[in-house]
Amino acid sequence: FCAVYISAGFAHGFVTLEDHTTVSYQMSTGYKPEAARGFRYDDPAVSIDWGVEVEVISEKDLSYPPLEAPSI
Repeated sequence: FCAVYISAGFAHGFVTLEDHTTVSYQMSTGYKPEAARGFRYDDPAVSIDWGVEVEVISEKDLSYPPLEAPSI
C-alpha cells in the first residue's frame, strides 16, 4: 500500500507497473463531474515520457481536448 498527497488544482497521472493493480483516490470535496478538468496523457504540449508503453486509458481521459499553445 502506498499513499500520495496531491494538492487541489495540481495535475496528476499514474502508471502502474504490475498487472491487476488498483488505483483509488480520495478528494477533499464532493465529486462534481462538471468541475473535472484534464489533458490527454499523450498531449504534445507537455511531452510526458511515461517510461513504458501506455496500454489502458479510460474513455474519460481519452476525451480531453489538446492543450492550446500560449499566445505571444
